[in-house]
Amino acid sequence: AAARAIAAGVPKEKVIVDPGIGFGKTADQNWEVMRRFSELRELGHPVLVGTSRKSFIGKLLDLPVTDRLEGTTATVVGAVLRGADIVRVHDVRQMVRAVRVADRMRRPGSD
Repeated sequence: AAARAIAAGVPKEKVIVDPGIGFGKTADQNWEVMRRFSELRELGHPVLVGTSRKSFIGKLLDLPVTDRLEGTTATVVGAVLRGADIVRVHDVRQMVRAVRVADRMRRPGSD
């Protein structure tokens, strides 16, 4: 899809890879995408993850949509450690904190 977008005239620097977690996939397929998330980096574009409150988390933890913060945090941190550059979430304050820690683990920088 990224190559098609570029061929259609979208500037390469405007392309973002979003694997579409939760859209048209089973829970097992979503977990497979999460396990293999680092492979998306090989496409050469920034990678977005959007697991916030998704049903595959609720199914695993047997929790309603309003009670999935910890599961969302775990999947977001896992994705960041595997190369996610952008996160799409509902609980911004909590995820900013978690992502800052995960990103610091992943990339060298200063405190």
